[in-house]
This record gives sequence, structure tokens and C-alpha cells, in this order.
Amino acid sequence: VIEEYLDELTLLADTAGAKVVQRMVQERQTPDPAFYVGKGKAEQIRLACEENDVNLVIFDDDLSGVQIRNLEKLIGRRVLDRSALILDIFAKRARTSEAKVQVEMAQLKYNLSRLAGRWRHFSQQYGIIGTKGPGEKQIEVDRRLIKRRLALLREKVESVSRQRQLRRIPREGIPKFALVGYTNAGKSTLLNALSGSDSFVEDRLFATLDTYTRRIYLSSSIRALLVDTVGFIRKLPPDLVASFKSTLEEITFSDYILHVVDISSRTFREQIQIVEETLNQLGCASRPTLIVFNKIDKVEDFEKVKTLLKEYASNSVAISAERHINLEELKSKMLELMKLEIVEKSFRIKPNQADKLANILSIAELVEERHRSDTLLVKIRLQKKDWDKLKRMIYA
Repeated sequence: VIEEYLDELTLLADTAGAKVVQRMVQERQTPDPAFYVGKGKAEQIRLACEENDVNLVIFDDDLSGVQIRNLEKLIGRRVLDRSALILDIFAKRARTSEAKVQVEMAQLKYNLSRLAGRWRHFSQQYGIIGTKGPGEKQIEVDRRLIKRRLALLREKVESVSRQRQLRRIPREGIPKFALVGYTNAGKSTLLNALSGSDSFVEDRLFATLDTYTRRIYLSSSIRALLVDTVGFIRKLPPDLVASFKSTLEEITFSDYILHVVDISSRTFREQIQIVEETLNQLGCASRPTLIVFNKIDKVEDFEKVKTLLKEYASNSVAISAERHINLEELKSKMLELMKLEIVEKSFRIKPNQADKLANILSIAELVEERHRSDTLLVKIRLQKKDWDKLKRMIYA
């Protein structure tokens, strides 16, 4: 398991643009409060850096400001923890102004929590016990500047969230599926395969940071919206989840979830658990969900796939998004999921009640309409949960 974790950290480093030349492990009961690893191991890391001309050391866990300061002083190299590495990747990958704002918020929160440890040497150098030294004053200035910037960024994110809410209203009548999954599971590739679009796809972690919504046809008459979302990962920084709240809320506003799993990964079961835990944090654990085992073309033992499909019964399907294998079966499974929650209703309204019909079609899909001399016969399709609301609109 440790090797697999280091493999993932190596992939993160590669995504950030770093070349990994050596990997080291230390087993301890508890982390050292000063260096995280023992001081002897820290010395060993320093020697390895000198021998291999290394200029960056990355840890697979979060470090405190004190630990980062002590390690950088001892090793003489820049030190990054896992959260800082992920934040760096997000900063490089952010394409839209919204994503850039959310990443900056997460970075500021990360730095704010580590200011004290990094500024302590200033207070030790200039400050006197019981008084405020220049170092202490500087940290207060930095805290104030960061908090002021955070407040400004929060306003921007809330404004974007309100705008997205307004854009979401006209689409409410069409069922929405959110694509979720571990990073690099193939969500964007599946979005492109089902919709025929060309959203950004790359075989690296966190290729997608922004949400993309595409309209697809599950049958000749049934449409759905498919929403691509940012991938999850082990030890995803909490500040990052909080900062991307306005993006992740697309999942909370979806009707169904397609949980895409890279079945070729050795740790796919742990990845499933991590995604489910994150969905639970977002309050989406009870949403109707279909497990989509992707990349079956990269699995040598197909009995493994059959066993998983039996284990997850009717709530799963095995596909290859890249090679378009079993996509029609996936659409059938999506239709089955919808039929459990979808009803069709017919009613009559007067021809001059166009405004009422427009309101009805904001939460329902028009299946058929027939004109009579003094009546309009309308047949619609909608979610069961919206029927009571619709009845009030019809008979108002």
C-alpha cells in the first residue's frame, strides 16, 4: 500500500512538472513535532539531496509551518507537503477566472494556517518576551492582508454562484447527471464520448478543474444534462473542497450521479471509498447513483470485471469511454435509473395560457402537445418529486 501511495505522489509531482529521482519511507508511531520525520532521517534526506543535486523535497502528508521551517533550514532545500503540491497543480491547471479565484482562496487559507511557524524566527531575532517585536508585527500585517483578500475573493465566488443559479433555472426540466470520481478516472473522456464534445482531456491528474455541462440524448426522445466535475483524491485538502464549493454544488443540484471508477487501478476500491466519503460530506450520499467501471480495455482478467458487476448488481456497468465500448448499455442503465424517478402526466390548458405553459416547462419536459379548438392537450415528463409543485401551477 505504501508503494501505491508513493506512486500516486510521484504522479502528482510529475503533473506539477517535477522529476522524481528518489523515494524514501520512514515508519514511526507518531510524527516528530519538529521535523515530522526523525532528525536522523532528515539528515539522511539532506545528504541524498546533495548527492543527487535535488532542489525540492515533497512529503506525502501535511506539515505544520514549524516543520516546514525546520526542514528547510536543515536540508537547505525547498520543502512542500501534499496539500501545497496539490494546490500548485490546481493553480497551474486553472483556466477560468472562477477556478483561479477558488484556487487562490485555498492557497491563502493554507498559508494563513502556517504563518505562525514560518514567522517565528523573526520574533526570536527581534522580539523580547512580553513585548511585540517587528516579527510579530509583520505576521499581524500579513494575517490582516490575507483575511482582507479572502473576504474579497469570497464575494467573487458568491457572485459566480448566484449567476450559476440563474443559469440553472431554464434547465430544471431536464434530468441532470453529475459525473464524479477519483481524479484521472476518465470522466471528461466519458463526457466527450456521450456528447460528441471536445472538452479538455489529458492522462494526468486534475486535468479538469471547471464544470462542463453537455446535453445528451439517451434515446430518440429523452434528453439529459451531463455535468463534468473536478476529480477527488486521497487527502484532498479541506480548504480546497471548501473553496471549490460553488463548483462542487453542481453535484448537489444534480438528479443522479454517475460514479466513474478506473477499474484498471490497483487501488480502485479505496478510490471508491474516498469518492463516497466526499459525496457524503457534500450531502449527496443518498442521490440515485450508477457505478461506471471504466477502462475495461486495460484490464487483463475480465473475470474481475464480471465479479464486480455481480457485487454491485443492477447499479453498475462496465465500459471503455476511450474506445466507446458498452456506451449503449450505459445509456440503458441511465434510463433505468431515471424511470424509477420519472413520471408522465397529461393535462389541458387554454390556448391563451402560454405563460402558464412556459412556467410548467421550466420544471418538466414536453413530450407531446395537441391543439383543439378551445383547449391545448399537453403531455409532459417530470421527476416524481416535482409533481406536487406542478399540480399547484396547473390548477392555480
